[in-house]
Amino acid sequence: MMNRLHAIIFAYRSNPGLRELTQHRNTCSVPYGGRYRLVDFMLSNMVNAGVTDIGLIAHANYQSLLDHVGSGKDWDLSRKHGGLRILPPFSYSSKRIDGSYRGRMDALAGVYSYLQNIRQEYVVLAGGDLAVNLPIADIFESHIASGADITAVCTPNPTSDPNGCDYFSVDEKNFATDVVVHPNHHAGMESLEVYVLKKELLLSLVNHCADHNIPSFSHGVLHSALEQMRIHIYPFTGYAARLQTVSSYFTHSMQLLDPNVRAQLFAPERPIKTKDQSNPSTYYGPSAKSINSLVADGCIIEGEVENCIIGRGVRVERGARVSNCVLMQGTVIQSEAVLKYAITDKNVQISSGRMLMGHVTYPLAIAKNEIV
Repeated sequence: MMNRLHAIIFAYRSNPGLRELTQHRNTCSVPYGGRYRLVDFMLSNMVNAGVTDIGLIAHANYQSLLDHVGSGKDWDLSRKHGGLRILPPFSYSSKRIDGSYRGRMDALAGVYSYLQNIRQEYVVLAGGDLAVNLPIADIFESHIASGADITAVCTPNPTSDPNGCDYFSVDEKNFATDVVVHPNHHAGMESLEVYVLKKELLLSLVNHCADHNIPSFSHGVLHSALEQMRIHIYPFTGYAARLQTVSSYFTHSMQLLDPNVRAQLFAPERPIKTKDQSNPSTYYGPSAKSINSLVADGCIIEGEVENCIIGRGVRVERGARVSNCVLMQGTVIQSEAVLKYAITDKNVQISSGRMLMGHVTYPLAIAKNEIV
């Protein structure tokens, strides 16, 4: 049944609220959980459901994304027919959009000729910047059974600032009765921006929005769809993290230290795959302490770490103390340095004896390759 479904993953967005973390990459390639990138979650969701044809829409600042995803081999998506296709803006001339994509309908118009050549009858649209483990096969089956024109995956649990979210009101049969776009407060079931619909319907919607200069899926499709189409809501009650600001990135990263959150996000029946780097095991020195932390492979820990998310190849030297921090790949914390409530991007160096302290509601964020 899943050979009837094609996936389009939007990987063009760089959330400005992430500041230093998106200076050199878009949001989808931001490291998360020590050894993953955000795009790993949606790619794995599709592959776990048996979806083998995936288009990844990129636009700007996507070198990091290309380096990570490559040919898709680590997700079993490197194939002669189908598999993973990277869709940069210059690949398709039909209905090309000048400048940055203003929204999802702009992005879809920019790859219109790719959409026309999709072999499958149905398409699932999803953002690549959402950390979630979705049962895509169940969602697709629910869509077919409902007879709806569009199925929207929603959660009753708020994931982030409502100003960046869409909300649905639903009836007793889980059909949408109203939609609210970017309100000032939570207003019903929050959309996870994952939608299932027929390819023909998608093409007609893209044409309509392009002809009327409507860039947004929320305004161009959801508002008008309630009058002309039936939108079915698939309620998802598991863990979902939408990372829109440095503060929300820090909060959701720290939540990974909760075993219940990890059990939901990294469910063994739907494994999250990532790029294989074949790092050696982490080395802990004689004076090292590691308390309630997630530590990736290839690290050298000789100091103290507590309540931390530590990426590959991080070095914490003897006498250094790190607590409540997210240290990305290649970070070096030199001897006697103290770091609290901070996020270090890749290859950051904190010099000996430095003391840096943020706050749980306003963590420090240190940009890639900085020396402090």
